[in-house]
Amino acid sequence: MRIRNEVPADEAAVRQLNLAAFEGPGEADLVDALRGKTFPYVSLVADDKGLIVGHILFTPVHLPEHPRARLMALAPMAVLPGYQRSGVGSALVEEGLRQAHEAGAGAVVVLGHPGYYPRFGFVPASRHGLRCEYEVPDEAYMVLELQPGHLDGLGGTVHYHAAFAAL
Repeated sequence: MRIRNEVPADEAAVRQLNLAAFEGPGEADLVDALRGKTFPYVSLVADDKGLIVGHILFTPVHLPEHPRARLMALAPMAVLPGYQRSGVGSALVEEGLRQAHEAGAGAVVVLGHPGYYPRFGFVPASRHGLRCEYEVPDEAYMVLELQPGHLDGLGGTVHYHAAFAAL
C-alpha cells in the first residue's frame, strides 16, 4: 500500500469509498463540493495495488478574529471497512499532516474520536481558546500545532467552508 496525492482519475473511487465508510452521502458530497474550491487543498489516497482503500482531506478554515492565522481542517478521513485497524488511517494522517505543514498550515483542527487523534499530538482546541462554529463536544474538537507558537495569542471561533454546513 502507498499513500499518494489524489488525481482526477481517483474521484469516482474516492466517492465510493466515502459512501462505504460513512452512513449516508454527506461526506462523499462534501469531498465533491470542496474539490478544486479551496487553496491550499491536500487530498490523499491510500492505494493498495490499484484499489483505493483510504482517503483524507485537509482544507483551509478561518478565524475571522485573526485573519493571518493559517489553519486547516482534517475532514473527512475514510478507510474501507475491511482495511480499518490496519494502519491505513494512521498513514494517511501522518502524511496529510506533513503535506499540510508544507502547504503553510500553522495548525490543523479536527472533529473526531478523542481516543484516536491524540496519538498524533492533537489536544482539545479549547486549550488554545478555539471553538468550532458548530455545536460539538469539547473533547472531540481538537487542534495540532504544526508550527511552534502559531496558536499563541489566537483564539475564537473556527469557521469552515460553506460546504460543511450541509453535513
